[in-house]
Amino acid sequence: MLGENHSIHHEFPDLHEKIDNLTREDPVFREQVMQHDKLDKQIRGLEMRESPIGDEQMEAMKHQRLQLKDHIYQRLSRAD
Repeated sequence: MLGENHSIHHEFPDLHEKIDNLTREDPVFREQVMQHDKLDKQIRGLEMRESPIGDEQMEAMKHQRLQLKDHIYQRLSRAD
């Protein structure tokens, strides 16, 4: 669905507390979450405005967002 929210808190609603704790304690994790959410916002903006961007560029952005999400989830899985 176009314009759907994929922010980290939205993607992992049952892990809000863990996300918040790691964001405060781990600068690498915090940076990954910030990058992911910024990229998600850019993607949603492009989708909603139907901005001219090539399919390859959009797919590359979505792939990068997915890679960040995977790294974030791996870190969340290792957290106490």
